[in-house]
Amino acid sequence: MSIEQKIEALLKEKFEEEEFNDCFLIETEINSSKIFKVFLDSDSGISFTTCRKISRYLESELDERDDIPSDYKLEVSSPGVKRPLKFLRQYYKHLGRKLKVKQKSGPEITGELIIVEDDHIQLKFKERVKQGKKKVTREVIEKISLENIDKSIVQISFK
Repeated sequence: MSIEQKIEALLKEKFEEEEFNDCFLIETEINSSKIFKVFLDSDSGISFTTCRKISRYLESELDERDDIPSDYKLEVSSPGVKRPLKFLRQYYKHLGRKLKVKQKSGPEITGELIIVEDDHIQLKFKERVKQGKKKVTREVIEKISLENIDKSIVQISFK
């Protein structure tokens, strides 16, 4: 069993506890410098306190294993805004926010996330189109299949 698989198994067990049952693993990264990065999220938003508790739990479990290098460094955090959304459950908490969606086929679209369904999302945005001799702005709602999404990144606005 790889280190990533061990971490995933430990987290699966931890996420069964009531305090952590809305948490989920986004990704693990292990580099050649023995740095174990664990990115977590939750349906209600991941807090620093939650990350710290899970980090302490993982450290205590990993330190007891003989097959884990003793000089590893563990980093547990939220995925941050620059990381793409990977799971359907991440989209729900970003309703009303602006997303940039790169499609596998079709244009890249940036717009407000207005609907999340099991198989698609909908973005609302404005575009300029030529109407007769002048250009007008119209509101567009685009339905995007989850299967067609290559990458979705939340866009931060400081307005």
